[in-house]
Amino acid sequence: MAPSNFVVVTSIFPPTDGIRALAQLRDWQVVVVGDRRTPPGWAAEGVTYLSPQMQDELAFESSALLPWNHYSRKMIGYLYAMSRGATVIAETDDDNVPTTDWSLPDFHGEFDVVQGDGFVNVYRLFTDTLVWPRGFPLTRIRDAHVKPVIAARRAAEIGIWQFLADDDPDVDAIFRLVFDAHISFEERPPVVLDVGTACPFNSQNTIFARPAFPLLYLPAFVTFRFTDILRGLVAQPALWAADLRLAFGGATVRQERNAHEALRDFEDEIPMYLQTETVFEAARETASPERSIGDNLRAIYARLARLGVVDERELALLDAWLSDVARVTGRRYAAPGV
Repeated sequence: MAPSNFVVVTSIFPPTDGIRALAQLRDWQVVVVGDRRTPPGWAAEGVTYLSPQMQDELAFESSALLPWNHYSRKMIGYLYAMSRGATVIAETDDDNVPTTDWSLPDFHGEFDVVQGDGFVNVYRLFTDTLVWPRGFPLTRIRDAHVKPVIAARRAAEIGIWQFLADDDPDVDAIFRLVFDAHISFEERPPVVLDVGTACPFNSQNTIFARPAFPLLYLPAFVTFRFTDILRGLVAQPALWAADLRLAFGGATVRQERNAHEALRDFEDEIPMYLQTETVFEAARETASPERSIGDNLRAIYARLARLGVVDERELALLDAWLSDVARVTGRRYAAPGV
């Protein structure tokens, strides 16, 4: 029987060392989502490749609305995994190589719980080096050196795991322009963020449990460097409303980073720098335990549209996404147009 744990990656490059290493993992199926810039004839042993033609043939409602040459095409891979019975969906990038620490985490148990007022820098619990995650609010940047407080150890149900990446972790362009340091994170027990305590998380090394599958939605009409951060800011209050939590664990991949230009990344990140706190506050004020996780997602994005953070195309795509998720999983996560 094929495993129900999936890893989804998108790539515009020939098969990388990271993808080949992922394909060697036991008990995981690997799906690579292509784009129009992906080399023709892309193939790698042990990998299911979704070419642009195959994406069209899958006939998901989302596919017709998703832009090409955008990171959000990765959502077709999530839907494919769900349609094949996924119970867990992990995602990473094609320049990440899994280490021997890569494994399927526990989604319920007792964990160290971090409590704080709004944003905390979880990276500092895993290193004494000054470093912060992409998306950490610039208004709090002088607090980035502060280690979060472990307030308790108690039971929690995890909806999303964020694991770290050694060597070249996911930091913003400001960090790279100022420090450009390579980081090796320390081993320590994982931590769970309590209700009201937030930290940006990304799509670099992240694992979603089935109840949180709607939150895989990647906004498609924002910049590349903002899309997964915006997703994470929206997801955390939606998790709390569903009595689920975000957890952070140590590094389980090593990033061999594809070529980037820091100033171009900085330009792409400007909406993120300006809107992080607006997005989070809107999500926190909107999410309600009276709604399903998908209905909360829709309500939050409707508010973000009213605030001008996203445009109306995002709402149409989100409705298509929620419809696709319901169809391929047989589970109703939301009512369209909430």
